[in-house]
Amino acid sequence: MATTNGKILILDDNQELLAAFRLFLSPHFKIVKTENNPARIHEHLRKDDYDVILLDMNFAAGVNTGNEGIFWLREILKHDPLAIVVLLTAYGDVQLAVRSIKEGATDFIQKSWEEEKILSTILAAYQLRQSRVEIKSLRNKHQHLNETIVNKFSLVKGISRPMKKVFDTIEKVAPTEANILLSGESGTGKEIIAREIHRLSTRADEIFVRVDLGSLAPSLFESEMFGYMKGAFTDAREDRAGYIELASGGTLFLDEISNLPVELQSKLLSVIQNREFSRLGSVKKQVVDFRLVCATNIALQDLVEQQKFRQDLFYRINTIQIELPPLTDRKADIPLLAVHFLSELTAKYKKTGLEFSESAIDKLCNHSWPGNVRELQHIIEKAVILSDAQLIDENAILFSTTSRAQLDDTFDLDSQERNWIARALEHYEWNMTATAKSLGINRSTLYEKIKKYELKPV
Repeated sequence: MATTNGKILILDDNQELLAAFRLFLSPHFKIVKTENNPARIHEHLRKDDYDVILLDMNFAAGVNTGNEGIFWLREILKHDPLAIVVLLTAYGDVQLAVRSIKEGATDFIQKSWEEEKILSTILAAYQLRQSRVEIKSLRNKHQHLNETIVNKFSLVKGISRPMKKVFDTIEKVAPTEANILLSGESGTGKEIIAREIHRLSTRADEIFVRVDLGSLAPSLFESEMFGYMKGAFTDAREDRAGYIELASGGTLFLDEISNLPVELQSKLLSVIQNREFSRLGSVKKQVVDFRLVCATNIALQDLVEQQKFRQDLFYRINTIQIELPPLTDRKADIPLLAVHFLSELTAKYKKTGLEFSESAIDKLCNHSWPGNVRELQHIIEKAVILSDAQLIDENAILFSTTSRAQLDDTFDLDSQERNWIARALEHYEWNMTATAKSLGINRSTLYEKIKKYELKPV
């Protein structure tokens, strides 16, 4: 086997044994450090990080209680809770082995010098250390990502009666493990609410995994959701975890669940019911533990009646259903949301001192908001970018419109179709599902039309 980059520290009072270990392990590990004085453990740990520490259970001559080893094991773990410690003893004491592992040791080696067993034990311990370090790194990255996302998806509760009702429900259900279905029009903030539920749950320190089922091709559903093993299909060049595996311990948020084809719904239902799955290319079952939150902008009950959505899956995912009101039903919140977005966007575009005039707020409050909160944010962003004055008045509030003259000045069908599709895309801010629904076509047809007319976001 090739030499790893591992660092090994061996602590034992027997110099001959230390020399034998150094000679035996040097071909397999980059650094093999030995020490016969346990009092110098702290000095070694301050100077370097070790992947595996081999620790003698008994340093004093004639003593075989293992108490010295347990003491120094605790000292090592105080310094580094992720440390991998394999204890060494000349006595095959099962009770001592059990006690040391309960105290935090990784494994136990007898000094009978069975080379194959010693090497396999140390290599397994080294792999465990690599996994622990990787998990810690991933958790740190996840924490940083969560903090960044929380800032991006900042929450304004509002003062309107509909939103007070929503948040009263959230506070009750978030600490539970109940499956939650968020429903409401596109742009009402379902992902923000899902993240708030996660933040208030007992899983807040764990991962939040969002899966957009509206953009996930059916042919990729199983490989993306369940993961796969190397060789499971042509392009599977390495093992890969899926979304379900990544979400274990945290919250799994399935956005636009109404887009999941019926033939795939049974596979999702099985995971939700049994809390276990297998990667593609493997028969091994893996147990998972996640909190499920789903979102839809289409009435799932209607799809159930049309036999486009499984009734059993519908009942599984909506233990609690929370309906998010459209912005037009919570107009009391518009001034708060407008000021909130203005604060965020002035910071983003490095502008200071911008304020709304009363006429601007009135204009915002009187708009119908078909695109809901997302449209409001978009309108304010345009106002911030284009504004040259400190005061944003009603003239700076520009709603997306397409003049009838622009649409009717030609009888060419392709031109008319292109204009209507462009208008719908702009209106729904390139949300493919909402745009396709408004046009009465499916998403694949919409993609074909975008390609045909060479449409691009402005």
